[in-house]
Amino acid sequence: MSMFARVLLIFTLWLSLGMSLTAHGELRHYVASLEQSQWRISDNTPIVCRLEHDIPSYGKAVFTSYAGKHHDLNFTLDMWVKPDEVTHATLMSMAPSWRPGVLSKPITDLTYQKYFSGEVPKHAAWSMLNELERGMQPTFYYADWYNRSSKVAVGLSAANFARKYTDFRACLANLLPYSFEDIAFTVLTYEFGGNELTRYSKAQIAKVQQYLSYDPDVELVLIDAYTDSYGGRSINAKVSETRANSVKDLFLSAGIPQDRIYTEGHGERRHVASNDTIEERARNRRVVIRLSKPL
Repeated sequence: MSMFARVLLIFTLWLSLGMSLTAHGELRHYVASLEQSQWRISDNTPIVCRLEHDIPSYGKAVFTSYAGKHHDLNFTLDMWVKPDEVTHATLMSMAPSWRPGVLSKPITDLTYQKYFSGEVPKHAAWSMLNELERGMQPTFYYADWYNRSSKVAVGLSAANFARKYTDFRACLANLLPYSFEDIAFTVLTYEFGGNELTRYSKAQIAKVQQYLSYDPDVELVLIDAYTDSYGGRSINAKVSETRANSVKDLFLSAGIPQDRIYTEGHGERRHVASNDTIEERARNRRVVIRLSKPL
């Protein structure tokens, strides 16, 4: 018997048990009615897209995707009451009551960790969106962690989903192709003999500027500037300070408050390479940018 068939068989038996329990009031089913079902875009920026749906008397469902090289998708079942113990659950695509005769199918098996909201891996999260788009109702089934004989079903209603899903997909298409982690530590290098950034570094600082213009949570920007060993030490110290301040000006123009930006010119100290070749000197002519956000 295939894995799919085994899951379907187990679920069918489980659902049959749940239906019999319903007659005794022991199956609790949480799902928004047609009138209650609302979907909303709570974040719509080039760094984060978030689609939310309230589940009455239970919590909310949240789909989230962040900027980055790989388009991730996270789903969280944000429960008002977190699991009191590790709990195993089955996620099914169910037909709503107004679509009788439509077959259900399993999506995945899950484990809820103690004291945490339920999470669904990327591929299963996309499957949930696809099923919602089809008018189906992704539903979580598990035994209540406070009473193992009591069963719980938690469904996501597809009512009023389509228009907000269109907006969510448009947001996904506009996410930046790099994340905070990609630009949190950035090294800029300079052409010989001046304050002109190399072409590659101009592209890098533009990415950092763009990201910062959308992310208000960046709380600290540290800028350290260095030179090679050509020229006098005092001159090199001034050159490094000038470079650090020029980068600071770029961040100020991106809306970062001045009191969150710290600069220091190190001159020709702390080389990362010798100064024997053109390539090595180029590596020493650099500005290091470090960004931090609250944990």
